[in-house]
Amino acid sequence: MTKRPEEIALLAQSGQLLASVFDHLDQLNLIGMSTMQINDLVDGFIVNELNARPASKGQYGYAYAINASPNHVVCHGVPSDADVLQSGDIVNFDITLEKNGYIADSSKTYLVGEVSPLAKRLVQVTYEAMWKGIQAVRPGATLGDVGYAIERHARRNGYSIVREYCGHGIGREMHEEPQVLHWGKPRTGLVLREGMVFTIEPMVNQGRRAVATEDDGWTVVTRDGQLSAQFEHTVAVTGNGVRVLTLRPGEKRPH
Repeated sequence: MTKRPEEIALLAQSGQLLASVFDHLDQLNLIGMSTMQINDLVDGFIVNELNARPASKGQYGYAYAINASPNHVVCHGVPSDADVLQSGDIVNFDITLEKNGYIADSSKTYLVGEVSPLAKRLVQVTYEAMWKGIQAVRPGATLGDVGYAIERHARRNGYSIVREYCGHGIGREMHEEPQVLHWGKPRTGLVLREGMVFTIEPMVNQGRRAVATEDDGWTVVTRDGQLSAQFEHTVAVTGNGVRVLTLRPGEKRPH
């Protein structure tokens, strides 16, 4: 379950390449772009510019380089030519990248154009919740500590945490042990050890936490139709804390 230092170095290389994909997306005006256009752009950038592989493509029969999850889509949204982003939307792009046999996984929720204060607040609190979880990672802490920190922050702000989907170990495979729940009780669950690598990726709903899967078998939506947001980083447990392997250029931890 733990990774050797040389494996973590390779995971960090993949993580930094993936961070550059999000840096590339940050430069775009998303208004009027379809989620399929963004998928094709990301696919080409990873393959042609980074000489890497979009790891989600072909995984479990999935055909695309990204998941694109706008507004009330919680996760696993499938890119489409018909899904054109408009000012006021929020949209999560979840992207995986493999280089030299090692996979990094990260996601970010974007504000498209002029977004309502309520939507902005949801996105900001979701980002903070992810970081609350990351900041709980250290040797000797437990996965319950991580989940508790995330859910506590979301609930304090009036939001709910989706429980059907979780973070996961990652390395040569996209999904490895352990499962990383985004809720929990302090001092319970797996004890963290130096060298463990996993994702932290809370999905936070504006309304109730109940979700449903659409007929395509992939797209997960909120049952009440309210907004959902998500952020994700791949992290490694270090000797005295945590290293964020997918940290983006200029990204700073919120206070």
